[in-house]
Amino acid sequence: MPRVGIRRGCTNDPRGNALRILYVGDTGCLPPDLTDYIGDMGDEWTVDVVADGNAAIFAVANSPVDVVMTGPALPDLPPATLLGQIRTLRPETIRIALLEGDGDSLAAPIKLIGVAHRFLPLPLSSETVLEAIHSLEELRDLLDSPRLRRAIGRVEHLPSPPHLYFALTRALEEDEGTAGDIATLVAGDPAIAAKVLQLCNSAYFSNGRAITDLRAAVTRLGLGTLRDLVLASEVFSMKTAANVDRAALQQRALLASRLAAKILPRTSSELGATAALLADIGLLLPGVRDERDPPSTDGSVDDRPGHTEAGAYLLGLWGLPMPIVEAVAFHRQPQRSSLRSFWVPGAVHVAGALASNEPVDEAYLKSLGVLDQLPNWRQLAETLLDRVEGQAA
Repeated sequence: MPRVGIRRGCTNDPRGNALRILYVGDTGCLPPDLTDYIGDMGDEWTVDVVADGNAAIFAVANSPVDVVMTGPALPDLPPATLLGQIRTLRPETIRIALLEGDGDSLAAPIKLIGVAHRFLPLPLSSETVLEAIHSLEELRDLLDSPRLRRAIGRVEHLPSPPHLYFALTRALEEDEGTAGDIATLVAGDPAIAAKVLQLCNSAYFSNGRAITDLRAAVTRLGLGTLRDLVLASEVFSMKTAANVDRAALQQRALLASRLAAKILPRTSSELGATAALLADIGLLLPGVRDERDPPSTDGSVDDRPGHTEAGAYLLGLWGLPMPIVEAVAFHRQPQRSSLRSFWVPGAVHVAGALASNEPVDEAYLKSLGVLDQLPNWRQLAETLLDRVEGQAA
């Protein structure tokens, strides 16, 4: 297997070893200056290169790998299949997929979204590679935090994964099921079905037109929106000990979800809607700190985990796609995400702030070149709120 010796500065690897990166596919996709770019930074990295998926699986099975990066096409396996195998063999390995297209038109296949931590557009720059790896190390450190594991471990019964949501997700991924089939699947849980119909007829979704049956909901709203309504029904009915106004939390989440879907392009709208819906799910867990609360005035330090990291950890345990996990973890501090284009983390930050009447990080938006869009996004939020208030009246 060809090897490129690379150096970098201080490593975050807890084993104290060189960070090992495995690249799979045609090396023509890699920046020609990658070796020189990282080599100026000090301590050693190593990049191993293999041409196909089976060679990558063999390498990962025989030795831990910190980062796997796969090209957009492999000669023997679909990239999604390879990354899924690596997730099973080495769940701690950071998984990066390279995609054709630019940052504005990036649209990852659904199956790839479920197994990759990050998507990088081609053509690729060395700086983009480094920033992606550093930010994912930070996210992995967050989700692997001993303090967070101890805090979550004190919860006697973690909420169960939303089973109906995952069943609908599988149906979408496999392109199986008619509108009637999907409606039958939801109707199998009458309590959830009733809640879904209630939410379908809320001002966020109905536009004044009554939806009276699940088949009509599937046809009119689409599977993606119906799936998120199922998710809201399951998540906000979870039995936890947290002392939270669930109704108010759900209303903010639904507003943020609709906003995020409108802020993002169509290719990412469902992903953003789901992430915004779940952004404050950590508030439903006991023993967490509400990050919206002001600091203590008596100088005491609250060492409980914040609700964003706790929520991201729970979603990671559930196995939700990592773009959603990352957006939940960083939505109150979006500058911690090193993405140089406006995508799901940024949209969830904006949508959540506007839905909660909190300040938007304008410096962050300016750094991404989208600050001029903020007035339009505010107007979207006001339109949705006016609709809700009009329905309530």
